[in-house]
Amino acid sequence: MSAGAGQLIAVVAVIIAVGVVAQLLSDRYQLPSIIFLIAAGIALGPEGLGIITQQTFGLTGLSTIVGLSVAIIVFEGAFHLKIDELRQAPAASIRLVTVGAAIAFLGTTAVVRFALGVEWLVAALVGALLVATGPTVIAPILDVVPVRDRVATALDTEGIVNDVTAAILAVVIFEAIVSDTTDPVELIALFAERLGVGVVVGALVAAVVYYALRYVDLSPGNAPRNARLLVLAGALVAYGEANLVRTEAGIAAVAVAGILLGNADIPYEEQITDFKGDITLLVLSFVFISLAALLEFENLIRLGVGGVAVVVAVMFVIRPALVMLSTVGDSFERNERVFMSLVGPRGIIPASVATLFAVELANAGMMAAANVLVGTVFLVIMATVVLEGGFARQIAEKLDVIPMRVLIIGGGTVGRTLADRLEDRGEEVVLIENDEDVVEIARDGGHKVHIGDGTDTDVLRSAGAENARIVVAATGDDDVNLLVAQLAESKFDPETVLARVNNPDNVDAFEELGVRTVSSVFATAQALDNYIERPALANWMNEIGRSGDVQEIEITSDDTDGKTVADLGSELPGNSLIALVARDGETLVPDQGFTLQRGDRVTVIGNREDVRTAMQRLHPE
Repeated sequence: MSAGAGQLIAVVAVIIAVGVVAQLLSDRYQLPSIIFLIAAGIALGPEGLGIITQQTFGLTGLSTIVGLSVAIIVFEGAFHLKIDELRQAPAASIRLVTVGAAIAFLGTTAVVRFALGVEWLVAALVGALLVATGPTVIAPILDVVPVRDRVATALDTEGIVNDVTAAILAVVIFEAIVSDTTDPVELIALFAERLGVGVVVGALVAAVVYYALRYVDLSPGNAPRNARLLVLAGALVAYGEANLVRTEAGIAAVAVAGILLGNADIPYEEQITDFKGDITLLVLSFVFISLAALLEFENLIRLGVGGVAVVVAVMFVIRPALVMLSTVGDSFERNERVFMSLVGPRGIIPASVATLFAVELANAGMMAAANVLVGTVFLVIMATVVLEGGFARQIAEKLDVIPMRVLIIGGGTVGRTLADRLEDRGEEVVLIENDEDVVEIARDGGHKVHIGDGTDTDVLRSAGAENARIVVAATGDDDVNLLVAQLAESKFDPETVLARVNNPDNVDAFEELGVRTVSSVFATAQALDNYIERPALANWMNEIGRSGDVQEIEITSDDTDGKTVADLGSELPGNSLIALVARDGETLVPDQGFTLQRGDRVTVIGNREDVRTAMQRLHPE
């Protein structure tokens, strides 16, 4: 029997409050919120204070709450699945969601079957759910570990796509279990039927919502709010109506509706995205904290050595195997592949869908299958989230996969132009900007933007200042640039700190405080003077980054150490030459007999492509 109305309201209020606190702790300590939500669920559940039990909502009520929550979560993930980004994603990203997903499913299914001795279909249900990693556990890790774009793109794509894949695959296997179907033809028919109903209902709902957003007067004064509510209602209607037509078709329907609307040109998309994110946080709180009604330590302990074997296999055998096979022959470095192998936490979809199906299995009298499902899924979730999510930063630092970054504070024309030039030669650049219009322009230009005030130490830190090689203060406000430069020098100690000075009268004040500056006025005057006195050089310098280039690079190649400029010059491309050498704080123009040493910083000048080839020769890493 479910709890009384007054008690139920109090429990709901506690869940919401605890969920908000968990999110605040997540943001404060840069850890996946699921860690705090699981801890809160255990503390409030039968193993802790006993505030939430199986009787709190009743099995039917819990099933309904979790079902609607799953609908919103899946819709949220699908809405972020951009087809254009998939087309542009590295080949490894595509393999991770195809070959990698298949390896995860088949490998986990086999391990669960033999380690726990359950039926094949129950093992396959666990295997299907544990395919999913998910953006809600990957994103917090990538916020803490600023890896290269190719690594982040691969992990993000895998999380978003596999969330949807795992949910739909699990639906089909669940139907096979409850209907006692083992014939492959019938299983395919079940899959096609549920998927077909989901596609039709999801497409119809998406079409109606799209038409309403584009062509119906949503009341101009409240249009953004009404658009947000319309999309939320659409997701819930798609789930409910599809389930009404065919049980368990709702997940496919919300996935289809989310993908179609997310890739359509709809108004108020940014506001809709923010709103859905907030709603998702609330339903996540309900899902995870309410799981305490089913999660009992006895079920985890009952798994015994077999449960430990599943965790070890998933984390240290299956995950590394699928990542290594999916990324073979791609542009990833070895340590980046190892990092991706050790970072694959499971989270939202496995937990929420496992809970939903466990409730329904329990209602159908299949308690043993329900206990194995919940116990195994949550054991893997807790192990992967705590070990892989909690220690991701340490793993990344040990493997040295965090690239040195360039932070540019100010996303205006100067900042974006500088970012273009730096990114063109392979630098990892992050713009810091707090003006929403400027942020949108920068992102449209393909730049990575961290939203916030660059004079805030916490903003600088979260943007990657602790791992920044260069910090450039490039705003139009000299006071801001001076403060940013001083903060960067005192708090993070990057190799180079530069500040743009808009008023030439402020140059002396900056330099007296030890800040290296570039004056907009002086730089412009110098450029004009070059065109007057040194027109050939000025014209050539204007081509830097296009046909010509000048680069300074440290010599790290062992077989270069001890060679003369003449010897090395014959090995470099014909349209490039070593113009300057910096050693022990002294810079000179070398003659042909000058002997180079490892650690020298050399300036290479010449044709753009030849200079890049020379850089690889001098600095292979």
